[in-house]
Amino acid sequence: MLYFIGLGLSNEKDITVSGLEIVKSASRVYLEAYTSILMISQEKLEAFYGRPVIVADREMVESSADEILADADKQDVAFLVVGDPFGATTHTDLLLRARALSIPTRTLHNASIMNAIGACGLQLYNFGQTVSMVFYLDNWRPASWYDRVAENANLGLHTLILLDIKVKEQSWENLARGRKVFEPPRYMSVAQCAAQMIETEEGEKKAGVCTRERLAIGVARLGNIDQKIVVGTLEELADADVGEPLHSVVLVGKKCHELERDFIREFAINGETFDEAYKNGGYGV
Repeated sequence: MLYFIGLGLSNEKDITVSGLEIVKSASRVYLEAYTSILMISQEKLEAFYGRPVIVADREMVESSADEILADADKQDVAFLVVGDPFGATTHTDLLLRARALSIPTRTLHNASIMNAIGACGLQLYNFGQTVSMVFYLDNWRPASWYDRVAENANLGLHTLILLDIKVKEQSWENLARGRKVFEPPRYMSVAQCAAQMIETEEGEKKAGVCTRERLAIGVARLGNIDQKIVVGTLEELADADVGEPLHSVVLVGKKCHELERDFIREFAINGETFDEAYKNGGYGV
């Protein structure tokens, strides 16, 4: 059987008891290592599990899935995913491949950014579509995310923005030359995301969705003991330093309930600025 096991958000102890039992008994254990990261080393994870873990990068999962699925109809194979197993479409694809080969599967869920984001003080049922923000390049500044955010904004809903992770990525030059040389890992910060949102607003779009005065929330290392949450205007977040990754951003919707307002104000970078932005921005309607 192929087991999809969620690891939660933070460290080796966030796995469920059922998940840990399967990890200890499985023939092989893979750790998906490119859609998100745990805040601990592979060595610490292996020490807690008492067994080796095979790191599955993007190339293995998307191009060499047969290696993961090999003999899974006869043996137990565990596929570990940071957060919840179905937070990324890649994992759905792997499950469908297993079904096509008549390999039985089972999923063990866990906390993910999609539900734990409620810790910022906004109510989950007031969120709209989730979007992703990638690193802008000199010749590539995709703005498709903006249209989704605008749809949410028109309904007064909050938007969770997942920030780019570059792990084991190749430069265009190395990719073109077929050289297996990888760039250092990069993780987008709250400040980088806020700056790109303002850039897109003031450059290409100009629809008033991501203005400098728009309220947003920066979240870092959610679920960890040192998690950090800050609230401010996009202009303030563009200068905010919330520490080590992983980061996420939430754009606050105009239908912000007064209980949500009171909750998130506790994280305000500047209380006066927050109050002014909330009043002048038409929030709470």
